[in-house]
Amino acid sequence: MADLRIPQNLDELVKRLHEALAGDTADVDYVKKLMESYTSNSEHWSSYTAFDKHKYTRNLVDTGNGKFNLLILCWSEGQGSCIHSHSGSHCFMKILHGSLRETRYDWPEEGQEKEMKATAHEDLPRDAVTYMSDTLGLHRVENASHTEKAISLHLYSPAFDMCSWFDERTSTEHRCKITFTNKVQKQAGTTDC
Repeated sequence: MADLRIPQNLDELVKRLHEALAGDTADVDYVKKLMESYTSNSEHWSSYTAFDKHKYTRNLVDTGNGKFNLLILCWSEGQGSCIHSHSGSHCFMKILHGSLRETRYDWPEEGQEKEMKATAHEDLPRDAVTYMSDTLGLHRVENASHTEKAISLHLYSPAFDMCSWFDERTSTEHRCKITFTNKVQKQAGTTDC
């Protein structure tokens, strides 16, 4: 494991992530500790936020030289994702503002249409970090608050452009293309004028 230097801002975190994910494999424990070591500060990430009253938004922060995607997701009150996979990628999620609820599910049995049952729930407060991968199952993320917005930082390694989502009532799998609400990324180590 590389020496953990605590990032003082989001730009430093992005730089450290580039270093940590430069090779062909991800050290999951190190990347999770690195994301945990960053203390959320809205001055660092507010330029990446955009809310939509109808759905959560996915705002690109950095493309990680093709090794990963780093996004800021903005969740208005009561918004959530569907149950989904990560196309074989690692998924790290850090809460920047508010709190989010993660609900995990087992993969459905092939050929069986039945309601999906949650296997775990976790309420994640500001600065909490969680890890998910397809080997652990599927999950859904939601802002359970009806009075406060939430903002989260997501790292997907390797980056992917398609994933599967699942109908909770029937466990039917559907494929979907990954899109970004905003692409306001800047290169690591650069500053805005």
